[in-house]
Amino acid sequence: MARYDSDVTDTRAYHHGDLRRALLTAALEAIEEVGPTALSLRDLARRAGVSHAAPAHHFGDKAGLLTALAAQGFDLLAQALVRAGGDLLEAGVAYVDFAVRRRAYFEVMFRPELHRPDDAELTAARDRAGAALRSGVAALPGGGAPADTDRDALAAWSIAHGFATLWLAKALPDRVGDNPSDAAREVLRRLTT
Repeated sequence: MARYDSDVTDTRAYHHGDLRRALLTAALEAIEEVGPTALSLRDLARRAGVSHAAPAHHFGDKAGLLTALAAQGFDLLAQALVRAGGDLLEAGVAYVDFAVRRRAYFEVMFRPELHRPDDAELTAARDRAGAALRSGVAALPGGGAPADTDRDALAAWSIAHGFATLWLAKALPDRVGDNPSDAAREVLRRLTT
């Protein structure tokens, strides 16, 4: 099971504090175990040690909870892409690393049938991640017009997302090795040099 670093708190025996955060953390743990479609608010409440009504009070329903997770995931992805410093290769590696290390987020973020894709907070977070990716594309030598940058960003995103998805599905050949960042760097370098 992945550890969700600074974006989590311990949810066992919840008694006080940030219940919303505790519920999101419990949801991430549940998604790691059963996937996003099998997640139930009742199980989530049990995991967090709260009444079965608590998740609905904070999120309304399962789609509301998954919308909050997707928004949080896009914010974390944007931060990872910004840390790449405008280097497109490193942004691609950061994208793959995010998908592998924060798989529960990744499994929710790109499943609009599970959340509310038009939610304002989610849209803003998704836009921040997209802008961070576009900044790496814009920094390429011979950066073109904005329309070209958008098309290039779509191509870069598609390649990094495809690699991450193949890695998570264990569908890549054994010869790529067992380190996702190294493997992604090797593959993506072919496109950025």
